[in-house]
Amino acid sequence: MNGLNWYWIALEIVAAPVAGFLLAFPLWRKGQVILGNIAGTVAIFGTAIGLIFREYAVLDQATKACLDQGFTCWPSPSAFTRFAIYAFIGLIVVLALFSVSLVFERRTARRDYAPEWR
Repeated sequence: MNGLNWYWIALEIVAAPVAGFLLAFPLWRKGQVILGNIAGTVAIFGTAIGLIFREYAVLDQATKACLDQGFTCWPSPSAFTRFAIYAFIGLIVVLALFSVSLVFERRTARRDYAPEWR
């Protein structure tokens, strides 16, 4: 109950962006940038919320085990800090997704113009 579980944090850092970009990219290529952003955002925030629920379940189980033994114990770092880590990672990845989509959209828009008008 003490310390962070770095495996799950690393999983969110690696897997959530991959899933988000894999969902968004085909829609971006079809010219549906907004739908691609929505699909990627749902995947990224869905991963973050799922990991927050997993962390909640682990903390709840550990707290109940402490209470069953007859004493009170507090997680370190607190539950809020653990949840905030997953939420901020998700937010940063979504901001990166939106930034990449802007670059992709700009390239697509420029491609539609004649070279002499660029």
